[in-house]
Amino acid sequence: MGKKSLISIGDFSKEEILHVLETAREFEQNKEQKFLEGKVIASLFFEPSTRTRLSFETAINRLGAKVIGFSDASNTSQSKGETLKDTIKMVSNYVDMIVMRHPLEGSSRYASEVASVPVVNAGDGANQHPSQTLLDLYSIMQTQGRLDSLTINMVGDLKYGRTTHSLLQAMSHFNPKFIFTSPEELKMPKEYKTFLDSKGIAYEETTSLEDHLNDCDILYMTRVQQERFTDPMEYERVKDVYRLSASMLTDVKENMKILHPLPRITEIDQDVDDTPYAYYFKQAENGLYVRMAIISYLLGYR
Repeated sequence: MGKKSLISIGDFSKEEILHVLETAREFEQNKEQKFLEGKVIASLFFEPSTRTRLSFETAINRLGAKVIGFSDASNTSQSKGETLKDTIKMVSNYVDMIVMRHPLEGSSRYASEVASVPVVNAGDGANQHPSQTLLDLYSIMQTQGRLDSLTINMVGDLKYGRTTHSLLQAMSHFNPKFIFTSPEELKMPKEYKTFLDSKGIAYEETTSLEDHLNDCDILYMTRVQQERFTDPMEYERVKDVYRLSASMLTDVKENMKILHPLPRITEIDQDVDDTPYAYYFKQAENGLYVRMAIISYLLGYR
């Protein structure tokens, strides 16, 4: 396989998605597989991250490769005015793969075009977060036993939430139904609804969290992302619009599971953690196995 990057979930076919999910299952059963010894992978995080960065770096280490990079761009030559192009071309000389998070939409696609090694997009602004999408798919498959014909209720920041955008596109392979629960200010952007229309995929929009709690298979909660707002007053109006508590879950479907890309702020009460529907901490753990699968696949090993 030649140089292949993962910038958008659209870069993977349905068959590749299923292959990565099956490989992730194998890594969950045996996560100590050192077949990437001798490889070096760059972890370039121009934007703060906890779960994504640490799970990628843990995945690299568990596969036997070495990791270099940074978690604060202020400590790099970017602070001196070096262009992203020059940074990527320079780092490409040292490593076998680049994992990159950047606040600008399109930055990872650009990096993949100038890099001589595969690039994995670990989040570019409000655009895409494909490794999160794959771990979401893995979590859905593990909890539901399938990906086909499920009802997914996406709640919260659907305007800026890159995880919802990527998941919507990935699930389009599997005949889903979507419910979009958000305030008017944070509705799912028109281009994604147009995409669903072109695929003949059903969706409903509502502003009420209570409307569809009891008829979904997956409740995908998201936080309102302060860092994406240019108007502080707009953020203040919507930051606490939804709050899920355990008392609201009395009539939900038995198989229903709650996912969240984390971190959570106020949108899920801590009493939900002790219910059988909470899956978000295990979902975060699944990121390790899925990222091991992504890395090994893109480097041509699995």
